[in-house]
Amino acid sequence: MASINKLWCLSLLGFFVALGNAEWDSSLYASSDSFYPSPKISGSGGWEESLSKAQTWVSNLTLAEKVGLVTGSSGPCAGNIAPIERIGFGGLCLQDGPAAIRQALYASVFPAGIAAGASWDRGLINARGRYLGEEFRAKGSHIALAPVAGPLGRSPFGGRNWEGFATDPYLSGVAMEETVLGLQAAGVQATSKHYIGNEQETQRNPTTVNGTTIKSISSNIDDRTLHELYLWPFANAVRAGSASIMCSYNRLNQTYGCENSHTLNNLLKTELGFQGYVMSDWGATHSGVAAIEAGQDMDMPGTISFGDLSSGSFFGANITSAVNNRTLDVARLDDMVLRILTPYFHLHQDENFPPVDETTGSLNFFGAREADKIFKQGPLVDARGEGHADLIRELGAAGTVLLKNENNALPLSSPKNLAIFGNDASDASQGLYYFALFDAFSFPEFGTFAVGGGSGAGRFSYIVSPLEALKAQGQADSTLVQYILDNKYITKAGLESLAPVPDTCLVFLKSWATEGFDRLSLIAESNSTAVVAAVTSVCNNTIVVVHGPGPVIMPWADNPNVTAILAAHYPGEQTGNSIVDVLYGKTNPSGHLPYTIAKNADDYAYNLVNSSALLASTDPNAWQADFTEGQLTDYREFDAFNKSVAYEFGFGLSYTSFSLADLAVTYTFTSPLARTPSPATPIVPGGNAELWDVIASVSVTVANTGSVGGQTVPQLYISMPASVGAGTPVRVLRGFDKVMLEVGESKTVEFELMRRDLSYWDVVAQQWTLPSESIGVSVGFSSRDLVVSGSLTV
Repeated sequence: MASINKLWCLSLLGFFVALGNAEWDSSLYASSDSFYPSPKISGSGGWEESLSKAQTWVSNLTLAEKVGLVTGSSGPCAGNIAPIERIGFGGLCLQDGPAAIRQALYASVFPAGIAAGASWDRGLINARGRYLGEEFRAKGSHIALAPVAGPLGRSPFGGRNWEGFATDPYLSGVAMEETVLGLQAAGVQATSKHYIGNEQETQRNPTTVNGTTIKSISSNIDDRTLHELYLWPFANAVRAGSASIMCSYNRLNQTYGCENSHTLNNLLKTELGFQGYVMSDWGATHSGVAAIEAGQDMDMPGTISFGDLSSGSFFGANITSAVNNRTLDVARLDDMVLRILTPYFHLHQDENFPPVDETTGSLNFFGAREADKIFKQGPLVDARGEGHADLIRELGAAGTVLLKNENNALPLSSPKNLAIFGNDASDASQGLYYFALFDAFSFPEFGTFAVGGGSGAGRFSYIVSPLEALKAQGQADSTLVQYILDNKYITKAGLESLAPVPDTCLVFLKSWATEGFDRLSLIAESNSTAVVAAVTSVCNNTIVVVHGPGPVIMPWADNPNVTAILAAHYPGEQTGNSIVDVLYGKTNPSGHLPYTIAKNADDYAYNLVNSSALLASTDPNAWQADFTEGQLTDYREFDAFNKSVAYEFGFGLSYTSFSLADLAVTYTFTSPLARTPSPATPIVPGGNAELWDVIASVSVTVANTGSVGGQTVPQLYISMPASVGAGTPVRVLRGFDKVMLEVGESKTVEFELMRRDLSYWDVVAQQWTLPSESIGVSVGFSSRDLVVSGSLTV
């Protein structure tokens, strides 16, 4: 019987304690409330026929075969479910990651999630997912370990923020939905991760201090924040039909994410109506029957063995014993198998699915090469399909944000004397594989950053460096292109080796981030501030390009000799071509920040837990992350405390100008709305079906008032009434559209608002609730450039 009678009251109390000045009381989060049993799959969302096929298979499986389907095994891929030859099941190949099929030859490395998010372009994000899916499928991978909505960027220092799309749940949710749809349109299962509250790398896994096991960090989050911030983008992923959800390493309110019955059974499988399977992150399973009863369906990597690397499993033989001794009902095991097989059939992966590329095992960090033979092998395949490189180039440019452009420094127009500076401009100097999982400082001094490190990285077939692309452009324009790439030399010797002194200078800076470590600084690497100072001391037309994982502090931004600044993120293998397209105006920049850039690092709430005392502590529960800020992260924090910023969330310049006018509100219902959805309304993937009903729309007229054609991103923000409660953000994003306009052209843009968009989570009623007072509505070009405003009442 489900039990949910205490969580909401603890969360409510904790929420208001957190928002006051009283000390946060961790005892309120002693445990996540329990919710049992694990709900069974129903096939809702169009999976009914596939579920029927899966049921036929399950009825013919032995206990050992069922156990094999829920427990990872040795094999050529990052994760493997072994074949069952007796029934013609060829097994499942699981591969990283969100920007590329990581362990593959002749595969593309796409722009990172943060670059895709910065494009604010639904179509390009969907195409990125589809092309990624095509490459996974071509290499014989059934399951892509992507996309990412956790971390959501609670702290700008988070080491994996760049794998996700944005610090905002709405923008992240749209990108999650489009990516899931794209991946699965290509016939590959999406794994939306890392669920939930996975907001730092430090102490993400248990450690041992003086023989004592120290548990993973516990993310202690109140109920309203959990729903309105961290759960929000996962609801979009579930709505899109994500085959899998990956549970995370951290604990949530003291209970490990992969054995947390509240987040898995209650929130995910009941409230959101999730029909797929819950997969563990690699090594995130800490129990057998307890995790299974709490809602975990697949253990990864399971039981693997090769060389000195081996791993047992809390599933495997333990499930067999538990079923035989009746401590685990075989009906629960059957549901786990059904949840795994149903998306397999739904995406027709039982029909002529390509074999695993024969080179896969030799590139595998986590698998057993000697076990490759248990999978059907195919020849080496070049997965880089037609149009993939073009999409990468286009999206890399679309995700580049123009932050400053004084005196129309950009676009460049056949400069006569151009100089390039910085160790980020050159080609990779230590190979084409940016894995670097276990060393935060292993990035190369020389070489551009086109993607971050860890399992979200990729093995490049090639990189078009900025230097290479700029030299090619310079040759076409008969431009003298000089360059100094050694940052140490630049700061020591200056620019004395240049002749003549350039009239235009490009400085390329980089900031590193990787799985396994949180960022130590928000300043770009390699003495970047001194590099900019050295160049600007000689060159009064200095353009700075930053490749990085998110917020990078720019202490030189107000230097009058810095005439333009571009945040280029991690743009993938076409990085040089993408930046040249923007610099020379082949692409009018249209990217907007999916996060806030502060003036100083100290302006952010640090929001990471780490200290020398904690590292030495022998208290098993020492690592506690109390999310005292509630929903007030990134722009919501800066707005709540009225703090100035360098560049706000949603900001982005263009080579033209735009205007907004004529805000109008219309309603799509004819009778008074109930404050909460009817409990009689069916739960569909994504939640109560009424939450996805459009109940109002806002329209505006946007016009190009400049001298060249270009794209812009009008953004809609709502402001809830004060009655909604303490800790409510000043404004939140609830709509955006990317619009192409020629010179003098205008268009009407309409933002549809669903019930969910205009509701808040009522912790007492345990329902999404519409406020009875009016809701403020503003549309602008960033979170602080709000041009037209109005209100609506529902």
